[in-house]
Amino acid sequence: MAYTSIIFKNPHTGAMKEAPVGFSWTTLLFGCFPALFRGDWKYTLIQFVLAIFTMGLSNIIFAFIYNKLYIKDLIGAGFKGQSIASGDMNFASAKIGMQIPMLETA
Repeated sequence: MAYTSIIFKNPHTGAMKEAPVGFSWTTLLFGCFPALFRGDWKYTLIQFVLAIFTMGLSNIIFAFIYNKLYIKDLIGAGFKGQSIASGDMNFASAKIGMQIPMLETA
């Protein structure tokens, strides 16, 4: 189960996205559909193709890494952390293995 969720906001566009931190049960059970519903077209295609070639076994691997990959892509697209659902942002950063850039509060 995901440890917590981080709310990301793009300071340039105002778009907001929620990203879970930790193991992805939805990816384990439903394959590429969580990526599809999040609008993450790159990983939807990658997971779909790999699931076909591995007869669904790749879903086990992606269940452990997909949420981290999604957060890295959000940060790469300019999103910054706005808030966290529960827990500490520093602990969530440690679970991801990278520092999460935060929005400056005025």
